[in-house]
Amino acid sequence: MAKPIRVWMAPPGPNPWKVILILEELRIPYEITSFKFDDIKKKPYTDINPNGRVPAIQDPNNDITIWETGAIITYLVEQYDTEKVLTYDTLKERHHVSQWLYFQVSGQGPYFGQAGWFNQFHPEKIPSAIERYNNEAKRILGVLEGVLQGKQWLVGHKMTYADLAFTTWNDRLDSVLGCSPDHVFDGFPNVKAWHERMTSRPSWKKAMETRVRLMDEQGLLPSGIPKGIASYQEFEAKIKAGEDTGPK
Repeated sequence: MAKPIRVWMAPPGPNPWKVILILEELRIPYEITSFKFDDIKKKPYTDINPNGRVPAIQDPNNDITIWETGAIITYLVEQYDTEKVLTYDTLKERHHVSQWLYFQVSGQGPYFGQAGWFNQFHPEKIPSAIERYNNEAKRILGVLEGVLQGKQWLVGHKMTYADLAFTTWNDRLDSVLGCSPDHVFDGFPNVKAWHERMTSRPSWKKAMETRVRLMDEQGLLPSGIPKGIASYQEFEAKIKAGEDTGPK
């Protein structure tokens, strides 16, 4: 039996949960090392990921450490998806799935992240920045909407790791776009149906239950800010000053 893969994460952000979804869907044993956001850019974590971002994995079965979600997902699928549950063994489909993963990590993740920053956390409202990144987020949704017209999945007849990779950021669209959760998919019915097909799966439900538990253990609000801290700027200032950011 394979030894469990260790997943290093701070629980608030969407990226670690992309990896957890893949692990769950492939039924790969894993253990989570959850730590505070305060410690992402400190040792010992920067010995694991010098870029100071989460997640990272350590696989004792192959004595390998990997960071960057796209690289982690590619590794997990290549190494452990021997039955091609989340990919294909045919050349065209295999590379098309890879193409969509690249689009997620280079397009959806960065643009959604910037939109969320300027809508929720930036200390001043900059309308031009909000407009730019909201428009880019909607453009990406439009690409997905068109591709999903008349079909259920991005590539072929089944859900793949590429579909799953979009789920965690799409689930944050209310924060990303600064709008009501009831209206996040307005104008994008194909994306909405696709997203709901994945969030109805046991892997998603288990991942989100784990996230809630880990967030509670650290006393974090849904935004990722500790309870009792009023803003991201206050949170960041406490981290820089080396102050305790635990819940009050």
